[in-house]
Amino acid sequence: MFGGKLIFAQVMEYAPWHTFRRIVEKPRGDFNIRSVNCLDHFLCMAFAQLTYRESLRDIEACLRAQSAKLYHLGIRGKVSRSAIADAIPPN
Repeated sequence: MFGGKLIFAQVMEYAPWHTFRRIVEKPRGDFNIRSVNCLDHFLCMAFAQLTYRESLRDIEACLRAQSAKLYHLGIRGKVSRSAIADAIPPN
């Protein structure tokens, strides 16, 4: 059994998390959310970008296929197509 970190988790270690949290807190990005917080949404979108996902349905299917590993990827919330779509701000 593999006891190391997933590649995605290793790549995300290099992200400036202090700066990310500060940027989210200043405009109160996580205030009154119902489904996916900003960190989980960012991690879902980063995973989608790194794995060349093309649609919300594709992102959801790929993350659901890895549902046992989501915690190890850093994603703590529930992943659903509607939750990811609701977190995307309108233009």
